Amino acid sequence: MQSAMAKENPSERQAAPAFQGDTDQLLNARIVIVDDEPTTMEVVKAYLEETGYRNFVLIEDSSRALATLERQRPDLLLLDLKMPQVSGFDLLRDIRLHPKLNHLPVIILTSSSDNQDKLQALDLGATDFLAKPVDSSELQLQLRVRNTLAAKAYQDRLTFYDPLTQLPNRHLFMESLDWGLTSARDDEEKLALLCIELDQFDKIRDTMGLLAGDEILRQFTLRFQKVVKGIDMMGRMEVDEYVPVNLFRLDGGVFTLILHRIHSERDAASVAACLLEAIRSVLLVKNTELYLTASIGIATYPMEEGDSHFMLQLASSAKDHVKANGGGTFQFSSRRINTQYQQRLSLEARLRKTLDRNELKIYYQPKVEVQTNRIAGVEALLRWQINEATIIPPDKFIPIAEETGLIIPIGQWVMGEACRQLSAWQRGGIAPIGMAVNLSPAQFQNKQMPAVFKQIVKNSGISPQSMTLEVTENMFLDDVDRKIESMRHLKDQGIKLALDDFGTGYSSLSYLKNLPLDELKIDRSFFIDLFKDAKSRALVSTMIYLSRSLNLTTIAEGVETDEQLSFLKKSACDLYQGYLFSRPLPPDELFEMLLPANG
Repeated sequence: MQSAMAKENPSERQAAPAFQGDTDQLLNARIVIVDDEPTTMEVVKAYLEETGYRNFVLIEDSSRALATLERQRPDLLLLDLKMPQVSGFDLLRDIRLHPKLNHLPVIILTSSSDNQDKLQALDLGATDFLAKPVDSSELQLQLRVRNTLAAKAYQDRLTFYDPLTQLPNRHLFMESLDWGLTSARDDEEKLALLCIELDQFDKIRDTMGLLAGDEILRQFTLRFQKVVKGIDMMGRMEVDEYVPVNLFRLDGGVFTLILHRIHSERDAASVAACLLEAIRSVLLVKNTELYLTASIGIATYPMEEGDSHFMLQLASSAKDHVKANGGGTFQFSSRRINTQYQQRLSLEARLRKTLDRNELKIYYQPKVEVQTNRIAGVEALLRWQINEATIIPPDKFIPIAEETGLIIPIGQWVMGEACRQLSAWQRGGIAPIGMAVNLSPAQFQNKQMPAVFKQIVKNSGISPQSMTLEVTENMFLDDVDRKIESMRHLKDQGIKLALDDFGTGYSSLSYLKNLPLDELKIDRSFFIDLFKDAKSRALVSTMIYLSRSLNLTTIAEGVETDEQLSFLKKSACDLYQGYLFSRPLPPDELFEMLLPANG
């Protein structure tokens, strides 16, 4: 009879150790009972439950006891001495030799009256004895179990916790990192280790004194805890609510942070950036304003393979490299990851100045009538042109713009430029055409967006009916009602709405019928194997039929061959885009195309 063995972070077991007088913590202590007599275990458990204890693991097969103890990491073990598989003497000996269990308090359950047995058990490290058969008077819960647990809690505090910051120390950190790496391997998850050192801490402490140094550490501990507790990676990351589970102090001005179940290395970089920002805020110690920085090294699993000591070495080495080069920033231990992230930081820094430098350009791709091959409209496609030879594609910089919030001013610029260009073309004598602009999901987080776009259209002098805003299915993964409300505000202004890349994201007919749409765009991926795969043809035909049934204009993207266009004609598709007609063009080239095409 053995309870389930769930994996558990050792720092969770030590995060809030019980102290004498803290009744609730004591009653929540994990108690393991090992006895080959199930009745005895149930009796002991019942007596303890009457007193309020509630966290038990019962083990009948003593050969499995040590492995269970390693996983469960209990606060107290009640152990029978005479068992057939592995005796209590042998198990007690193994426990005292085990590096992670040797401080576990063990109360012996014995029916033996032989003093030699008791002496042998005491010699092996037994903490106390209870006679079998057990009764409530003999158990003496308040004296035996409670005092044993309280003593263990006090010992845990001395063993596992830094008395200055009250954070888990190096001992518990290494155990937690061992557990984290094992869990990450078993569950195929990612883990990051951050090694953090306050720059110039030793010099400041030597100058201002030990007490000032202690106060600096206490204040920064509070800042670190606030950052960890408030981590919000926009839904991409899970962090335990109880702060000390992940944050540790090793020695001096050195801290470590373990991040479990991260989605990507970017998560670790974001946390490091938050920590650095918290550290830079002015610190008041002994009426003196201090400005400190920190060096942070990051090692990630599975990018870096190895045990806990190797991971710590990698993170420490990366931290030391940062410190040797002036500090105040972070670096990954992996050269490839670090190079990638440094490139991303450089790109982000340049992106923040791209509007001032006039580096953003818009190319326009025609939207063509399937039956007549006449240009009915264009789609504005954003490009970042650093110089004549370097154009950065949208998939490289749009995600950065979304994460940093730069997509809001960039999106407004795109809308304004597209409206201005359409107005200029109309003044140049072209026949009326439509203009489509892509909207990022992040732009819908801006409640002012409909009003801002209304003003942009009004200032340009074009008709709102000539503008179409394209949104993707993935925008409707959350907060659907509010986003639909924003779409209705745009519709009320006369602006049209299109659903882009249909069939590749969160396709759901239940929401499709509720969206205030005018157009449905079939993603280019469905046309790649159009004539090799009957299922692709069936899907395209079905989407066209569905769109027409909902009174939506249907647009096919990525059309590159006459055979694809012929299929669309037979399927009664309305419009198409693709290299068969034209690649995206700069405005001057497209204007030349529009004049003859529209008479």
